[in-house]
Amino acid sequence: MNLETDILVIGGGSAGTMAAIVAKEQNPDADVTILEKGEINRSGSIARGMDALNIVVQPGITTPELYMNSARIATEGIVDYKPSYVMAERSYSILKRLEGWGIRFPRDEENKYISLQVHAKGSFLLEMDSPELKLVLAEKVKEAGVRVVNRTIVTKLLVNNGEVNGAMGFNIRTGEFVVCKAKATILSNGGCARFSLPNSGYLYGTFDYPGNAGDGYSLAYRAGAQLTGFEYTNCSPLIKDINCPLLYITLTRGAEIVNALGETIDLEYVSTQRMLKELREGRGPVFIKMNHLSEERIQEIERILFSVERPIQKRFWENRGVDFREGLIELGETEYQLCGGHGLTGIVVNEKAETTLKGLYAAGDVACVPLQHLTGAFVFGEVAAEEAVKFVSNKEHSKIDQNLINDEEQRLLKVLENNKTGTISVQDFEYKVRRTIGDYVVPPKNETKLNRFLWWLPRFRKEMTNIRITDHHELSRFEEIQFILDCAELSVHASLARKESRWGWFHHRTDYPEKDDENWLKHVVLAKGLKSGEVQTVLVPIDDGGDP
Repeated sequence: MNLETDILVIGGGSAGTMAAIVAKEQNPDADVTILEKGEINRSGSIARGMDALNIVVQPGITTPELYMNSARIATEGIVDYKPSYVMAERSYSILKRLEGWGIRFPRDEENKYISLQVHAKGSFLLEMDSPELKLVLAEKVKEAGVRVVNRTIVTKLLVNNGEVNGAMGFNIRTGEFVVCKAKATILSNGGCARFSLPNSGYLYGTFDYPGNAGDGYSLAYRAGAQLTGFEYTNCSPLIKDINCPLLYITLTRGAEIVNALGETIDLEYVSTQRMLKELREGRGPVFIKMNHLSEERIQEIERILFSVERPIQKRFWENRGVDFREGLIELGETEYQLCGGHGLTGIVVNEKAETTLKGLYAAGDVACVPLQHLTGAFVFGEVAAEEAVKFVSNKEHSKIDQNLINDEEQRLLKVLENNKTGTISVQDFEYKVRRTIGDYVVPPKNETKLNRFLWWLPRFRKEMTNIRITDHHELSRFEEIQFILDCAELSVHASLARKESRWGWFHHRTDYPEKDDENWLKHVVLAKGLKSGEVQTVLVPIDDGGDP
């Protein structure tokens, strides 16, 4: 399949759908295409509904400046002012856009939006009642006249002289090779959920969307873009064995955390680090306790959990025989992930969603706007679309070297042909890779452990010739393993570079156990060496925007 488009969006989740919709709003005559690895109606981290919009600055109630104060606390200073400020500044208009689409934000008896306290400073999280948010977004994409190509994994960006001119990949069911030439490209295909293994042991039983295998990180890295925050390896204490979220839904409504000794854990705000500390120090497991809440409040929690946020929970708790009115909810540590929404990891972008490569923009979890959550995905989907539309105005398609296209198609065909007789299943190989990441890459970290993974890395890449591939779906899993390995390599190099401990457990180095603001209040930025092809590391000062 050969396509030409003005703006190519890679990934049809929250950021990608918003980008495509806004691009068509900005210029109805623009040709906009989404390449989506899944099916756009139910793809991305918000595959169904959502219970809250995590960051909203309400005029007259909170301010972008107050949000920035909170963001600096949450990120321990590793945050650039301008992109995060833009997200906060535009957050209220996002809420109004969503309301215009029929998304409900509940109000109290004084007709004020219901806000919940989860940030260190200021109340920015607004309650949201949207059981079918993703379907609303997908329908808006359809109404806008955006071309959507589902079930297509992107394997390589088209790059010429430092400018991105589209992408290549294939249909994971039919194997059809897809080339999409574009004047501007927006990466919005999520973080790396499949990093270490979940506590359940199931490969795809991850907290975040399991289709997120670090595709965007790897594609951008191989194309020559800069990335940062890969030393921030984060996990969360969520429902044991199912890894579903419920902390914000329960704790903000009066639920409590108790440890294995029956002690109530005092939380100044919803601090996952405080809960993880209980587990690390042997006072686990930890539980959510709700039997002191009123029946009305418990029913409110059940309504949100069972209709908006992962409805499978209703059946899960029924089968476990757990009633929130008397039983405890055990929390377990999730897999580690790399993510710009729940973490600090991503492609380096400025306040215009521009990456360090011409013609390439990034939005959502794939971009480094720290702890941006759903708000950041929507805001930077808008921003990326606005900037891309301006960029392609009066721009002609760049000439593409046909050899680049032929080489990628032949590479994929060669893998499919040569690996038919492999002896290791793609699932077993991924299990081994992610188990090894859990052994050596995630905290607690030290130089010896991290270097052990670098010893394993070339061996994994060499042994990939022994993976058995019998169809195009397995070929897509093969490609995803390469993405995961790239992400692990980037994480190791970033972790080795940051010779301190920061962000609590998420970058705890036993050989450098103290935080060192004097030397390490800066970004660790990664890029592919143009000559060596190896990971290059550079330290970049924090851009405080001139803010005191």
